[in-house]
Amino acid sequence: MFELQRHADNPVLVPHQDHPWENLAVCNPAVWYEDGKFLMLYRAAGDDAAHRIHLGLATSNDGVHFTRVSTEPVFSPVPGNFDGGCVEDPRIVKFGDWFYVTYAYRPLPPGRYWLNEQSLAFMPKEPAEAPVFYRQNMTQSGLLMSKDLKSFQRLGRITAAKDDNRDVILFPEKINDQFVMLHRSKRLVGEEYGCAHPAIWIAFSDDLLTWDDGVLLLKNTFDWERKVGGATPPIRTEAGWLMLYHAVDDAGVYRTGVCLLDLQNPTQVLSRLPEPILVPQEAFERDGLYGQCVFPTGNVVVGDTLYVYYGAADKCIGLATCQISDLLEALKNQQ
Repeated sequence: MFELQRHADNPVLVPHQDHPWENLAVCNPAVWYEDGKFLMLYRAAGDDAAHRIHLGLATSNDGVHFTRVSTEPVFSPVPGNFDGGCVEDPRIVKFGDWFYVTYAYRPLPPGRYWLNEQSLAFMPKEPAEAPVFYRQNMTQSGLLMSKDLKSFQRLGRITAAKDDNRDVILFPEKINDQFVMLHRSKRLVGEEYGCAHPAIWIAFSDDLLTWDDGVLLLKNTFDWERKVGGATPPIRTEAGWLMLYHAVDDAGVYRTGVCLLDLQNPTQVLSRLPEPILVPQEAFERDGLYGQCVFPTGNVVVGDTLYVYYGAADKCIGLATCQISDLLEALKNQQ
């Protein structure tokens, strides 16, 4: 069984008690590595009842010890806007000089979602004529552009208007002259779609904003999987696209799986490990706002080392690593 190795200094980022917007939770970061520096765009929330969710930015020279760049968030929900309730779970790719960030959002704050009765208070259900996106305070996904991850241009929604859809992740390069996206739709579930639970779909586009549903890529297969969704941006290797994903079992435990996709036809899964490579076992992963949860959203490669950054129990951020050559060998042996 192949396992990622947790860093001894975990967690690598925790809530900041002097910043009201992030004194309760930090988690689910996007991470970029360039010119010897790690950039971490992370989800953050304070202890307000509405539980508005923001994005903060931190940097590091070693990928372990991070320093916040500001006492304020770099990106926040704008009340009255389509993403007025929360902005969360970013993933980063870069085309040319621009970062492109996919993120999940809601029109209204989610409330204290770990307490069901609080979450229901932020679902207006009316007026009846309002779009279902608003009435159900639905999660959708949008796209941002930025040159520095400090100021952003909102490009708008990139998922269907009536679809609760998150875990939207772009591939870091075009394939066959098209942009490629992973997504996890709650609408595309049922016998006619080939999956009984939310699964990972792959779609293609010419302009980053116009996408169809695409095709089913990965669904639950093993006993530790019920619902599956994308985790981190796929990494190009000589063997194929290395893709991490998360899986939730019937008890609500989040684990991390891995597979390998064909370089030229990423709708084809070449290999998939039958056991998770990261499971919640440390105290900071078991206890938090949502316990028993490891949720990777950022990965970078430095030399032969794969750095995987993950939200732990929706409370803090952990780091796990491996030699990417060893992981690829494990996937090769599974083919």
